[in-house]
Amino acid sequence: MRKIKGLRWYMIGLVTIGTILGYLTRNAIAVAAPTLESQLHITTQQYSYIVAAYSACYTVMQPVAGYVLDILGTKIGYAVFAIAWALFCAATALAGSWGGLALARGAVGAAEAAMIPAGLKASSEWFPAKERSIAVGYFNVGSSIGAMLAPPLVVWAIVAHSWEMAFIITGVLSMIWAICWLIFYKHPKKQPHLSNDERDYILAGQEAHHQLGNAKKMSARQILRNRQFWGIALPRFLAEPAWGTFNAWIPLFMFKVYGFNLKEIALFAWMPMLFADLGCIVGGYLPPLFQRWFGVNLIVSRKLVVTMGAVLMIAPGTIGLFTSPYVAIGLLCVGGFAHQALSGSLITLSSDVFGRNEVATANGLTGMAAWTASTMFALVVGALADTLGFSPLFAALAVFDLLGAVAIWTILQNKTATELTAEEKPLNAAPLQS
Repeated sequence: MRKIKGLRWYMIGLVTIGTILGYLTRNAIAVAAPTLESQLHITTQQYSYIVAAYSACYTVMQPVAGYVLDILGTKIGYAVFAIAWALFCAATALAGSWGGLALARGAVGAAEAAMIPAGLKASSEWFPAKERSIAVGYFNVGSSIGAMLAPPLVVWAIVAHSWEMAFIITGVLSMIWAICWLIFYKHPKKQPHLSNDERDYILAGQEAHHQLGNAKKMSARQILRNRQFWGIALPRFLAEPAWGTFNAWIPLFMFKVYGFNLKEIALFAWMPMLFADLGCIVGGYLPPLFQRWFGVNLIVSRKLVVTMGAVLMIAPGTIGLFTSPYVAIGLLCVGGFAHQALSGSLITLSSDVFGRNEVATANGLTGMAAWTASTMFALVVGALADTLGFSPLFAALAVFDLLGAVAIWTILQNKTATELTAEEKPLNAAPLQS
């Protein structure tokens, strides 16, 4: 059997493509929003209900998706959810009112809830600890690449055919990827094309709680009683409204505040997502650099990235101080970079403090906290954007991220799962098994 050098990078590339398509389907609704408001007579508040439907279903399904992934495994579990979101995305084309769109997008959100837990689970299977933040950075970059591709693709589909065609195209592409995932993805221990040297390198660099497959799985109750969980969940709760706003509201913000037409949205709305791509990649490389430069451990290095991102989020928070749309786009670019840098570290922390048998469940639960906040904030934007304006809302996002940085330093202990002893477990949490 032919061995493929550096196969772990091909595997994370496959995960990245899935994330790209997931976010392409997610962001299609945002780019089409001005057209939908015109053709289906949807108000800003009704659009917020559509966004909230997606977010609410995504929120509820996060822990469920994580649990299913831990039970079925990464390969089968992710494929099931990917096929579902492809079908539901294409079905969005059948909607004829804001209620129909909310129903369809809610179904897409429920299916896409597996995307990040599956990506994290795959990276924990295929990468040693020292490279895991880089791997997460690369698959997380798919979120902003997908959002970046959405404006030109969706606008092209609307101009060339109709808004319905945009959802059919993204659904078909997702279905093709799901089939490829079933064909090509395998665990390192079952991958015949993986060289023995690379397999040994991966396994030797993983923590004990990722190497053992027969360890007892922590229950959701035990995870929720763990202080480390809350040290990740609370910062994610505070940070996620920013990413939800960037994904769902930038095109409508540009349309309403600066009068951008559909073609101008296609020209500019992708730019913050390009910088978000850079944030994913740079944020992935920073933890090992911080460890080397400052002599800190793995957890502290991730905290430093979160803090850096939170400080940079002040930039889009000042968007109301400027009248130029190009300055606003520049500030949103800084915000895209900042959020994705800190988001990658927050996501990776779940694999640092939880074992392979519960990492997807734990990530799903932290994701549930994150998307609860995103759902709530989407409704706030819908209720206040036309009266209060967008500027105070962007300022609030900056404050949330700074509070999240304070929370992660206050709550999260600076030790991985294997370093924490039973006596150090807070909140009477059961010891992590390894």
